[in-house]
Amino acid sequence: MPVDGRIARGDATRRLVLGHAVDVASVEGLDGLSLGRLAVELELSKSGVFALFGSKEELQLATIEAALAIFESHVLTPARSAPPGLPRLRALCEKWLDYSERRVFPGGCFFFNVGAEFDARPGRVHDAVAAASGSFAGFIRATAREAVELGHVAGDSELLAFELHALGRAANADAVMHGGKGPYRLARKAMRARLAAARVS
Repeated sequence: MPVDGRIARGDATRRLVLGHAVDVASVEGLDGLSLGRLAVELELSKSGVFALFGSKEELQLATIEAALAIFESHVLTPARSAPPGLPRLRALCEKWLDYSERRVFPGGCFFFNVGAEFDARPGRVHDAVAAASGSFAGFIRATAREAVELGHVAGDSELLAFELHALGRAANADAVMHGGKGPYRLARKAMRARLAAARVS
């Protein structure tokens, strides 16, 4: 059955708008988004953009969803392809730092930035950001726990996951604020040292 041309055009426009929205939000926050602004910057009709999202909140929620898909493609999917245990934990750390350092989003890690924006603001947008960030933290914990269960590393897996998560977040924050590659170099060195110390001989 042929696809309705209007649906195809609507889907293409939605992808275009969200592709721009995730970049804007990574720098200026989700509050920096508006249907009118995106329409002007992309030279689209405001009514057409409004028809796709309906409200600023719906635009923000769709932007979070789009950013999560991008994050998964650059970090989670490649990490999951590594063998379970310590190799996967190493891959996760490396892919996460690569994603932030390469500025997949111009403002650095999308979820670090919008998390700081909405961490104390209740509502649907807060809940969506918290769910996305929490799922990544949970994946780090699960991967570290698996490494312990497989006998690859020893010690408290939850503490290990917390430390690795903190190092990645610190590298992103320092690099965005001050620029340069130094924070990522230090984070890689610290993560590798922590994993080497925890590794079972």
